[in-house]
Amino acid sequence: MSKIYQYDYIIIGAGIIGLTLAKELMSKYPQSTIAILEKEEDVAKHASGLNSGVLHAGFYYTSDSLKARFCVQGNQLMKSFCKENNIPVNQCGKVVVAANAEELQGLYELEKRGKKNGVDVELIELDRLKEIDQNAKTYQKALYSPTTASVDPKLVCSKLKNILIEQGVQINFSTKWKRIKNNIIYTNKGQYACKFLINAAGLYADKIAKQFGFAKNRIIIPFRGNYLVYGSKKHSIKTHIYPVPNLLNPFLGVHYTLTVNNKLKLGPTSTPAFWRENYKGLSRFNLQEFLQIIYYESKLFLFNSFNFRRLAISEIKKYNRKSFVRLAKHLSHNCDPTSFDTWSKPGIRAQLLNTKTLKLEMDFIVEGDSNSLHILNAVSPAFTCSFAFAKYLVSEKLQKTID
Repeated sequence: MSKIYQYDYIIIGAGIIGLTLAKELMSKYPQSTIAILEKEEDVAKHASGLNSGVLHAGFYYTSDSLKARFCVQGNQLMKSFCKENNIPVNQCGKVVVAANAEELQGLYELEKRGKKNGVDVELIELDRLKEIDQNAKTYQKALYSPTTASVDPKLVCSKLKNILIEQGVQINFSTKWKRIKNNIIYTNKGQYACKFLINAAGLYADKIAKQFGFAKNRIIIPFRGNYLVYGSKKHSIKTHIYPVPNLLNPFLGVHYTLTVNNKLKLGPTSTPAFWRENYKGLSRFNLQEFLQIIYYESKLFLFNSFNFRRLAISEIKKYNRKSFVRLAKHLSHNCDPTSFDTWSKPGIRAQLLNTKTLKLEMDFIVEGDSNSLHILNAVSPAFTCSFAFAKYLVSEKLQKTID
């Protein structure tokens, strides 16, 4: 009979959510035994390590959402963690700019949401915008967010990994979930059991949750995000420059992003992917996933849910670099479009779809019982929110189920 590895807590997934959850559990229950099971060979190999690294301020989200609840605190906690561990932070701030009078109304809505959420945000005039970033271009006013910043997400996750290992957390890499049966977790590296399981498996969180009876009428639809990187020429952009987004969907539009070392990127795309890890070509192709996702994407296209048809067509156009760069032309006065010459490695957004309503879930979704907790829709700004979100999950969701 195979040995069964026993732990108090087992976390599936070594992305930013899994790592911050392990840190919070160790802080609250230092005598507990914790294991993280990760199918890749290191932490943050997917969205957690391939996101833009932007620390959002929290003004996009309605005040009744979990995203709004944790973004402001998460921004502060992430910056504190970076300061404590000598991880660089680019405190560049952000401006959201309008293209016309209609989008100006969007700025007023974003300011209203920001104030309600306790965000340091202000509407500024053209002369103030010029002081912040003379290249930013807007219609009459812009929204300024001084607390928006950038970090290196891989560096953050790597530091968390080292801290957790020092604290005694067992991180088992190249360990793939297979199934759970009679409370025994079967993997390619042996069998595990625990008092409580936390599912933070990102792109596969819904598939694991369904084995526990959760994620009913929900499926993850992957969207591939890619950035164009500004070449070797020196740029003069001083801050993140974002357009006014369509607040009915969870994507923020093509924008200028400054990395932690001040490199300039343009993006992202929001391309519907055809299988969960559809990064490039036929890499990691999965026929079952392909057929399932194509089925739902076809339904979205047919019924045009959340203007999916227009989204899909516009994303196809972004494969043309010149066409993609033109989308951001209205954001700045002086930024050489020909210098955006290199595609970055894409990331994939694990976006949850409600299969009954055919609508994308806009907020974090968490389901669970006395045996398990499942984080089903930890999309942007999940990286920013991670430390605050982990505190909430451990102190409220997990504590209640244990009690």
